[in-house]
Amino acid sequence: MPKKKATKLKKIKPSKVIKTKLKKIATKKSLKVIEKNKEIKNNNLRISKNNEIKPEIKKVKKQETEKREFKIKDFVVYPKHGVGQITEFKKINIGGIDVETYIIKFEKDKANGMVPVNKQSHLRPLATINQVNKCVSILKGKPKIKRSMWSRRAQEYEAKISSGKIYELAEVVRDLNKGDDLMVDQSYSERQLFEKAYERIMSEFQIILNLSMEDTQKKLDKALKRNLAASKTPTTTNEKTSSTSTSTSTNLPGESEEVVPEADEPLEE
Repeated sequence: MPKKKATKLKKIKPSKVIKTKLKKIATKKSLKVIEKNKEIKNNNLRISKNNEIKPEIKKVKKQETEKREFKIKDFVVYPKHGVGQITEFKKINIGGIDVETYIIKFEKDKANGMVPVNKQSHLRPLATINQVNKCVSILKGKPKIKRSMWSRRAQEYEAKISSGKIYELAEVVRDLNKGDDLMVDQSYSERQLFEKAYERIMSEFQIILNLSMEDTQKKLDKALKRNLAASKTPTTTNEKTSSTSTSTSTNLPGESEEVVPEADEPLEE
């Protein structure tokens, strides 16, 4: 019997039409899976209306009550403006809220300021005499100048001035004081900061010590060793006037007064 030849099965390649159909089916399935995942995420993010808590809106018609620490005609220190005097209490309506405020008059700036009673912690009373004496001892001390850049030191000085603390004011005046040393150069910003701190502390000293502006300035300048030459000149002039007055008063009655020759004329022997 003759042997039968083994027939080889040919691999049938899928046509291009079938390939495109299979791709479409796969893309549809993948799109459905993506949409389902999105729905699941959205459902997780959604909060049911039953669990939603609406915030309660309370209408505030009045300011929270707080006791007044200061009275009318009291002197207080406001850090940004210095010493001021309370002239009155006033209720002001701001955005439908009644706010009780202090009206403070600043003589130097010739302006009035308003500070709410619930913000009265920003104000401070005038310093005591013991604090003034401590400030004077600070002013007499040696200046403590850091070696950092001037821009950084200027910020520190400005922060000390705006703090409203009297000891920090005294430190700024002490550190920026150049005294009567004309050889030391001082920039415009240094002079500005010095004058700002100097005027603040002087206005507070004047009210506490109940002195005139000139006397308080003399007290400060003495502690800072400033204007020493100016303070010595009037004493010399007073001595001259006293000597001339004594010379004229020594003339006895009945004696003829001698005519004093002018400076250009020579004296006769």
